[in-house]
Amino acid sequence: MSANILITTGDLVLTAELNDTETAKKLKSLLPLQVSMSRWGDEYYGDCGIRVGQESGAKVVMEIGELAVWPVGSALCIFFGPTPVSVGDEPRAASSVNPVGKLIDDPSPLRKLKDVIKVTVSNIK
Repeated sequence: MSANILITTGDLVLTAELNDTETAKKLKSLLPLQVSMSRWGDEYYGDCGIRVGQESGAKVVMEIGELAVWPVGSALCIFFGPTPVSVGDEPRAASSVNPVGKLIDDPSPLRKLKDVIKVTVSNIK
């Protein structure tokens, strides 16, 4: 199913590709979404209204640019560097998350944004 989506905040527009997991399919079905996201180290997360359980591929250690859904908080997560629980430079979630995709574009501009951002997640038309 891989599908491309846009993540927009202010003038910043990032393209991402969703994977073929059940959580990614559920996320895609909810688009477009407006999400208020908070920063936690080099991760943004925000309740996007998704209700899913933990999948078999859930993990804690992420890759830079990876997108995930945190089942505990019904949150979409964007990882772009270390978080307060990281060991070294790896992005690390607070608890297991379901990977749903990865940014195609360079995530480094996210480092310049505020502690709370408004994000629109939409399908590419």
